Amino acid sequence: MTFKAHPKGLRLRRMEDWDSRGFYEKDFAKKLEEDFKIRKYLEENLKEGLERIEIERSPGRINLIINTSRPGLIIGRGGEGVEKIKKDIEEKILKRKGELRIEVREVKNPWASATLVAKWMASQIEKRVPYRRVLKTALARIMSQKGVEGARVQVAGKLDGVEIARTEWLQQGKLPRQTLRANIDYAQATAFCTYGTVGIKVWIYKGEKFD
Repeated sequence: MTFKAHPKGLRLRRMEDWDSRGFYEKDFAKKLEEDFKIRKYLEENLKEGLERIEIERSPGRINLIINTSRPGLIIGRGGEGVEKIKKDIEEKILKRKGELRIEVREVKNPWASATLVAKWMASQIEKRVPYRRVLKTALARIMSQKGVEGARVQVAGKLDGVEIARTEWLQQGKLPRQTLRANIDYAQATAFCTYGTVGIKVWIYKGEKFD
C-alpha cells in the first residue's frame, strides 16, 4: 500500500526551515501549547494577506515573524497594530511580559506564494464565483510570475452546489513532485459554502536547488 507524502515535509531543511525553531530546555509541552495558541490568534485576527508565521525561541526571548502581503494593515498607524498584537499575546497567552519581539516581513510576490493563492481561491469560491473561472485565473496569474516554472491548482467538493462531490484541477508547466531537490511551494485551504466545504490545493514549482 502506498501513501501520499506531504510536499513540504519531504523537503524540510533542504528547501526551507521549520516554522517553529528554538531550544527547549524544559516545559516543552507548555511552550508548544503557547506556539499553537499564538498561531491560532494570528490566523483568526490577521486573515487578510497572512502567509506564514515563524516562531523562534531562545532563553528569555521569543521572536515572532509574521510574513504578509499587506504589512501596513498589521503594523497600523505609528505601529499601533503591532503593539496591540503584542499586548494581546502577552496578556492572554504568555501571561508574562518582556520576552516577545514581533517582526513583520512583506511578501513581495503574493502570486508566487501557494498559501496566498489558496486563500484567494477560497475567498472567491465563498463569493460564489464559478470554480472554473477561479482555477483559470489563479493558474494564469501564478504562471505570469518571474521564476515560476510550473503550477497545479485543485478544488474538491460539491462544486457549484452539485449533489455529487468531485475533484477538478488545472496544471501548466513542469511539476516534478518526486524530485526532492525541486523547490515546490505547497498549500491548502478550505472554502466554507452554504452547500458544504470545498478543499483547495496549490502547488507552485520554482525550479531546482542544488546547494
